[in-house]
Amino acid sequence: MNKAALITYLKSLLEERMMVAWNAMEAAQSSANDQGKSSMGDKYETSRSMGQLDRNMHARQYEQVRLERLVLEKIHDNEVAVRAAVGSLLETSAGWFLIAVSLGAVKIEEETVIAVSSSSPVGASLLGKGPGDQFEFMKRQHKIIALH
Repeated sequence: MNKAALITYLKSLLEERMMVAWNAMEAAQSSANDQGKSSMGDKYETSRSMGQLDRNMHARQYEQVRLERLVLEKIHDNEVAVRAAVGSLLETSAGWFLIAVSLGAVKIEEETVIAVSSSSPVGASLLGKGPGDQFEFMKRQHKIIALH
């Protein structure tokens, strides 16, 4: 498994999500701005408020993805730790895991890698462990084969 290629691929996924959130935020803001006064009185304010709420929701999504992207930026793809930490790529009896951001199962190079955050249950159970150590995943015990 090529860790550098994996990190690059995950960054591109997050870039796409950032772009989608940004475009949705812009569209919601534009929609809120385009609401014209009507003879129905409060309808204008309600529509404008709803548009602003949508815009804020998309802005929060954008910011969350931006912060996840920053986590990936801090990972040194050529660094291999003795114990699992943020940025570790682990080969296990349950498959490949990357401790970084929660993106779930990602297919790359004919392999599936499960990207988890260090605060997720499986991520937390992997932290500080090394080759030969056991961890629980999906209510079963698995073994860490190697760190990359």
